[in-house]
Amino acid sequence: MKLALLKLASSLGRTSSLSPVLFACATGCGSHQTTKAPAVKAVPKQEDTAPKRVSNRPANLMGRVYVAEYHHIRAGRGPMFRTPKQFRADLNLYYKMGFRPVLASEYLANKMPLAPGASPVVMTFDDSNPSQIQLTKTGEVDPRSAVGIWMEFAKTHPDFPVHGTFFVLPGSLWGKKKQAKEKVKLLLSMGSELANHTMSHPFLNHCSDAKVKYEVATCNFRLDALGQPGPHTLAVPYGEFPRHSSILKGFTYKGKQVEFSGVFMAWGGPARSPNDPKLNRYKIPRMMAVNEEDSIENYIKTIKKGHYKPYVQP
Repeated sequence: MKLALLKLASSLGRTSSLSPVLFACATGCGSHQTTKAPAVKAVPKQEDTAPKRVSNRPANLMGRVYVAEYHHIRAGRGPMFRTPKQFRADLNLYYKMGFRPVLASEYLANKMPLAPGASPVVMTFDDSNPSQIQLTKTGEVDPRSAVGIWMEFAKTHPDFPVHGTFFVLPGSLWGKKKQAKEKVKLLLSMGSELANHTMSHPFLNHCSDAKVKYEVATCNFRLDALGQPGPHTLAVPYGEFPRHSSILKGFTYKGKQVEFSGVFMAWGGPARSPNDPKLNRYKIPRMMAVNEEDSIENYIKTIKKGHYKPYVQP
């Protein structure tokens, strides 16, 4: 066969243009040498890295935003109290319903870090009450406090981290003043934020304009000193606004500009989307986490009935 192929090439006058395969056969066929085909490497299967949708709700960038309002996380009477057991149940409810925590500042900036299909819940805590965060003798977060309960929940639900907005009274940061800075440091390190609830929690509708300015401006300055960067948000005590509410849109105090990216009420139902042109940033409603008709728990349960369709990330 070798001789026949060489004669064929010679007769065609193009031995030099034989294909590599034909030439190899012409010069090597009949010998005991064999050429192995190169090994073909298996291409690893590409895994789908796209995040899974948190819920089957369709995208709704104009839907309502749920702002939860907490005060005491312990046993007690009245709408200001939520037991640890109830708080755990709240976290489970939010999670199962496809809600994920965002900060008040993220909501107002329209930069909510949500997975596809998720709806935002802004977890707010008023008054710097001791049951919100406490430290043990060893410096760890008390597992009986709101933050401790939330941290434990986040261990098994890492996509529901401790990202809350704490409307604080700088003069009484969760009791035990010696631990105040450490508590602030812990909250900020976990991705939570501090916000303005005035210095002394007065009825702002009973205050002079000068007193209103002192209360909110001084609190802003304290937040700066605690390491909380602005722009700041404000929750008005008792849900009562100053007689001249335009003050809260900005003013100068002791040579410094004081302003807020948003002002929150104490009640009112679900808030408007940050994409909604009807959103009033200086009167943002919240829902208290209580066992009453006008509570966030009942509002969330009415989603299935089609009331107050929530914001849903595409």
